[in-house]
Amino acid sequence: MDGIASDVAVGVKRSSDDLLSGSLYNSPNSSVTANGSDSKKLRVEDSMDSPPSRVIHIRKLPNEVSETEVIALGLPFGKVTNILMLKGKNQAFLELGTEEAAVTMVNYYTAVTPQVRNVPVFIQYSNHKELKTDSALNQRAQAVLQAVSAVQEGGSPSSDTAGDSILSPAPSPVLRIIIDNMFYPVTLDVLQQIFSKFGTVMKIITFTKNNQFQALLQFSDPVNAQQAKLSLDGQNIYNSCCTLRIDFSKLVNLNVKYNNDKSRDYTRPELPAGDGQPPVDPSMAAALSKDSTSLLGAISPLSAAAAAAAAAGRVALSGHSGGGGVLLASNLNDEMVTPQSLFTLFGVYGDVQRVKILYNKKDSALIQMADGNQAQLAMSHLNGQKMYGKIIRVTLSKHQTVQLPREGLDDQGLTKDFTNSPLHRFKKPGSKNFQNIFPPSATLHLSNVRDDVTEEDLRLLFSNSGGTVKAFKFFQDRKMALLQMSTVEEAIQALIDLHNYDMGRGHRLRVSFSKSTI
Repeated sequence: MDGIASDVAVGVKRSSDDLLSGSLYNSPNSSVTANGSDSKKLRVEDSMDSPPSRVIHIRKLPNEVSETEVIALGLPFGKVTNILMLKGKNQAFLELGTEEAAVTMVNYYTAVTPQVRNVPVFIQYSNHKELKTDSALNQRAQAVLQAVSAVQEGGSPSSDTAGDSILSPAPSPVLRIIIDNMFYPVTLDVLQQIFSKFGTVMKIITFTKNNQFQALLQFSDPVNAQQAKLSLDGQNIYNSCCTLRIDFSKLVNLNVKYNNDKSRDYTRPELPAGDGQPPVDPSMAAALSKDSTSLLGAISPLSAAAAAAAAAGRVALSGHSGGGGVLLASNLNDEMVTPQSLFTLFGVYGDVQRVKILYNKKDSALIQMADGNQAQLAMSHLNGQKMYGKIIRVTLSKHQTVQLPREGLDDQGLTKDFTNSPLHRFKKPGSKNFQNIFPPSATLHLSNVRDDVTEEDLRLLFSNSGGTVKAFKFFQDRKMALLQMSTVEEAIQALIDLHNYDMGRGHRLRVSFSKSTI
């Protein structure tokens, strides 16, 4: 396999029946037919109780589905290292680079129905911990995965592969988007919700040209733009209409002057709205929401609930208060959870304003974010993660705000107002934190480390949070470091316990999730 990394192998399993017999969809109440369908529909939630694996089993794929479309399901979550297509059974196996990436993928598709060509597909963990395939066969799959792998690593696919017609090096972080068959309105916020699954969306400008709605959308990284283009080009935003046509722009940076319904710079919430283009009025948007929800079909990374909220304008302008910013977290460990712990964890994805643990249902809490965009970000990253030993569920709440208790009323500390907290990560316009938002991972990024603190000091500190430190690496200046816990759950616990830890001499430790591995 010339030019392919040794950890990447694709092709057809020598005995696909062996692989299928070990997969987890054979539940006691389901009978499997030759085309991979079963008499009792399994939902992706069923896999939550199965042991995690970096191999994902995908069923009920449409006929003639391509390797590219299957790989695109896993692309937003990390490196795809192997693929096995069982086209006669309408099934596929996808191997991701790490178990953490696979867990994030399954958790995300628990909340958002995965679709290929507008057909819902079923996703669950496989019993197999890796795919062992014959790379001499299925050369097209090998070529496609080689091209994807090269782009993910910032290189370029070799020119003699079949994948060359599908992928080329990403020339720009800016995409030009044209909407065909636009029977329903597509807003700037809808685009942001769809594309943000592939990376941090920095800026968007929308306009009409040649009687067509168009947009320029800038990611923080050209690789994210490449992945979004691969997955979304040709997809429909709504059922049978509003088709995305995506290409790279010749621009490499967008200059946004106003934050309004036509343009947005998410890194600079202080920008003015501009004359004649006021921000979306939440009260007006609420009146539209009844009609907008029914129009939505879902494409692979788009949550129908999020798109409905965005289409209705419930996603408020960054820096402005508005509807759609309240989350409901449930299945919490009611003996351990506190408003402070929820503030710290959800604060990785936005500025938490208020937290209320429900008085009569203490395993549930309302969390008010600064805006709907941050709420959607927190929901997509935290739903299905483990906190204090329990898999938490995160959904958008029907509430517009979290009410504080009446003055003089003792609610046992279940409600807390964080509006003026100094720990908000995103209050500073243009902050680098906007570019460093990643899913929960076992590897943590530490910053603001005191210069006389040693590796042993930090290993001991994080071991005391109840986990095992597997690896550690200082950055060159020793003010920052990467620290890897043994599981994502341990890393979440360590972040909750140790973000803002007082290291003395005015140094408060800052902890966030990292996309890197050690």
